[in-house]
Amino acid sequence: MSLSPSASRREEFFAVLPDTASASRAARRLLSGPRFRRAQSVAHASGRPWLVGHWRDDDLLTAHTPQARLAVIGCCPITSAELRRRAARLRDLAELDELARALPGSFHLVAELDGRLRVQGTASGLRLVFHASVAGTRVAASRADVLAEAIAAGPDQEQLAVRLLWPVPHPLAEPSMWRGVAAVPPGEALIVAVDGRGGRTTRWWAPPEARRSLAAGAPAVREALTAAVDARTRERPAVSCDLSGGLDSTSITFLAARSAGSGGSAGSGGSAGSGGTRVIASTWPGRDPADTDLDWARRAARHLPDVTHVVWDAAAAPLVYTDLLTIDEPMDEPTIGVMDLARALYHLPGLARRGSRLHLTGIGGDHVAWCSEAYYHRLARTRPLLALRRLRGFRALWNWPLRETACALADSRPYGRWLADAAARLRDPPPPRVSGALGWGTAPRLFDWATPDAVRLARRALAEAAPCATPLAPDRGMHTDLEQIRACTRIIRQWDHSAARLGLPQSSPFLDDRVIGACLAVRPAERVTPWAYKPLLAAAMRGIVPEECLRRTNKAQAALDAAAGLREHRGDLAALWRTAHLARRGLVDANRLEELARRPSTPGLRDAILYSTIACEVFLRTLSRDPAALQN
Repeated sequence: MSLSPSASRREEFFAVLPDTASASRAARRLLSGPRFRRAQSVAHASGRPWLVGHWRDDDLLTAHTPQARLAVIGCCPITSAELRRRAARLRDLAELDELARALPGSFHLVAELDGRLRVQGTASGLRLVFHASVAGTRVAASRADVLAEAIAAGPDQEQLAVRLLWPVPHPLAEPSMWRGVAAVPPGEALIVAVDGRGGRTTRWWAPPEARRSLAAGAPAVREALTAAVDARTRERPAVSCDLSGGLDSTSITFLAARSAGSGGSAGSGGSAGSGGTRVIASTWPGRDPADTDLDWARRAARHLPDVTHVVWDAAAAPLVYTDLLTIDEPMDEPTIGVMDLARALYHLPGLARRGSRLHLTGIGGDHVAWCSEAYYHRLARTRPLLALRRLRGFRALWNWPLRETACALADSRPYGRWLADAAARLRDPPPPRVSGALGWGTAPRLFDWATPDAVRLARRALAEAAPCATPLAPDRGMHTDLEQIRACTRIIRQWDHSAARLGLPQSSPFLDDRVIGACLAVRPAERVTPWAYKPLLAAAMRGIVPEECLRRTNKAQAALDAAAGLREHRGDLAALWRTAHLARRGLVDANRLEELARRPSTPGLRDAILYSTIACEVFLRTLSRDPAALQN
């Protein structure tokens, strides 16, 4: 979707500078860029800039003492008084580990103590941190492209080749796309030394041990998700929520109504209190006649008489692949979210006109309330009878062939070996689905439009990463869960940035770190089973969401919308490849891609194999407005 500056808000980002003389030069370098025009700032005690950028007033809270300064940037319900108390008690930056894990919401946490800086985002990866040496000073920022512009860095050719992989395995998706700009891994914090030059990272978050029963874990999930929604509805005159009819968005809508005082517990039939926040529920029906989302959404809305329910015209909504040629959003990395960007933003202006000040989504529920079947790789060894019964159910549910299932369970390669083997098989046909479902993930592939140079660069990156690569967790299931959460947040991060530019910010409570931690703490055998759909979320929401809504056991797949998008926008896709920046860089065969675009019914396209290539191409096209950004 193309946004003209006159019709959009400014984008939101910030940079953090140390309190040194050289930092003043770095600040001048940053502020000379067009994106920092009319930038806001917060100063150190010395008067030098500490924070510079663009943010909403209600997204920044700061506190300071003679020795320490704290800033929370984002959604967090902590009060000014509490933040001041925390700053006054701060004696060691490591003490912030506990604070970051305890607070609800989704936010960056920035601290300065006796001249040292600490900057961190979220464990989910939704809020990231990058850093670079700008005019000799270590500067941190919430976006990599902001730093790249300050140091006149261009995209890294090898990273572009890596992002063509489908999918991109850990840890290859973590590095910045820009030469000279480093990324802080999710769950880690950047520490900048007193001299303002040296930087290191320290880990503040680790996944919990999955030991809780579902009965013990459901109340913790309920509390965390309730707090996440409460943090977003407080002091806002109106919020909107997706109400697709699925369990995830339905849970968020009922929690928002309950928090706002415009709805009560399940079956209350009306307002639980006077409330001050109006709730608008937004339903976007699919085009598939077999799609039952609208029916389920209306069932839910009947229990919320004080919530305004808006149903959009399915035929008017953008299809997948809409507006790929006109996207002009600033992007600091490729994201497959560009395929659905027009769809994701379509209803936001209408909700803003109805008074919404924040839009809540149910995104992330699939990634935290459910979990990977890969846990059964370990359970087959520790609880074989249970695993065998469940695996029979999964085979029937997902059509896993017996032989391939047995091979996947027998595969005991460590992660580094799996990654090295993937490097040697980039041109092989896609692996059986069950090997990814029960393994370390789907093995990456490059398809026939990738050039030999692209294959060479991606293979080299995989081979170099493999010897030292460690999984995100020793258990394949936990590793896959965390990897999928991070893959999701890399998409939502860009959508959130675009939504803010449109003027209606959006937020996804399921992706808060406390919600993720509460869900991951529940035993996997009770979180994922072929016999029940999202049993953990259903148990957590019992008494809040009506029983008839908790009985839904499936969700719409929007496959018809995706197929229709390929057909309707085949001309745009062909045009995309006729002027492909990737082809100019020698990474793809544009003729092969253009030929494929003209045949939207080609087997395999429905499996999204084009997504990573389109993401990289659109990323480069958005940079073409600034020729300096495209320099090799």
